[in-house]
Amino acid sequence: MAAADLRLPHTESGMTVGLFGGSFDPPHAGHLLVAETALRRLQLDRLWWIVTPGNPLKRHERTHSLGERIAASRHIAAEPRIDVTAFEAAHRLRYTADTLALVRQRRPDVHFVWVMGADSLASFHRWQDWRGIVGTMPIAVVDRPGATLSILSSPMAKTFSRFRLSEADGAALPFRKAPAWVFLHGPRSPLSSTALRSGEASGGARS
Repeated sequence: MAAADLRLPHTESGMTVGLFGGSFDPPHAGHLLVAETALRRLQLDRLWWIVTPGNPLKRHERTHSLGERIAASRHIAAEPRIDVTAFEAAHRLRYTADTLALVRQRRPDVHFVWVMGADSLASFHRWQDWRGIVGTMPIAVVDRPGATLSILSSPMAKTFSRFRLSEADGAALPFRKAPAWVFLHGPRSPLSSTALRSGEASGGARS
């Protein structure tokens, strides 16, 4: 990895920036659709594609190296407004709550939004300090196949239902004080990293 991979990407004061974190093992078209939907619907200036050292809630068999996942992410996320970064590794961060605290401390003049696929919403209440995350930064949840109903059943959606914005107000989300969140519908891809890893293990090609 280059030293630049471990630094926070460049920003300018007043920018709107989405934070999209994941193991990306491997990254695929479904991830890119989430990122592109957030960029477009929230009218973001940039999106940081944060390749994590590892997900505490997932098992790590057959995990590709961080450098491999960064390279693969850059290949998938060629959109010029997307910055692929692994700064969490440099700061030994494992939990999203700590990542958001660091980003807000280092870039207090930037309007950040946490971006995630709706397939993560069902287990969001298992994340370390999940209520603190919702209270720290606005959140955009982007629809994923099979996860649309998570907005009705997930503890996060139920607990913070009164702070949900309409999709029409998505562009205002980066400027809203947390807690604030929106559910965005858009193009969906059935691909998943788990299925792609299974394909690799059985001799299938990596996407």
